[in-house]
Amino acid sequence: MKSDSQRMLYPVRDACKVLGVSYPALKQWIYKGKIKTVVTPGGHHRIPQSELDRLLPAVPRSGSPQGRREAFRRISGRNQLIGRIVDLKIEGLMAQVTLSIAGQHLTSIITADAAREMRLEKGQIAAALIKSTEVMVMRPGTAGGG
Repeated sequence: MKSDSQRMLYPVRDACKVLGVSYPALKQWIYKGKIKTVVTPGGHHRIPQSELDRLLPAVPRSGSPQGRREAFRRISGRNQLIGRIVDLKIEGLMAQVTLSIAGQHLTSIITADAAREMRLEKGQIAAALIKSTEVMVMRPGTAGGG
């Protein structure tokens, strides 16, 4: 069974937005074999999410904020997870933002005003800031004595 990142395919223009490169540059990458694509029956290239993840700039592991982290506030790197917005739903007062981080999905609920203020859009790079020391997940009737 294929993972979600292997099944999710992006049109070239959407991939350009995610990677922050021009359309002609990405087409050259495709022609030179720098990026793998799936060709549709109509002859159009689609780029797997796994290829986009592979080409996203790496986040440095050193203590100095460099690379993609410069776009974010100077907060301890241990508390930030950098990823790409793969889903965004704004309804009423709330927004649901799903980030793809190293092939895993993290979903957060924020206010709709905050999502609009940050001008969040699908395909953008964003950071999840972890503020809590605990995360609890349970199903009713399966937790023991907790």
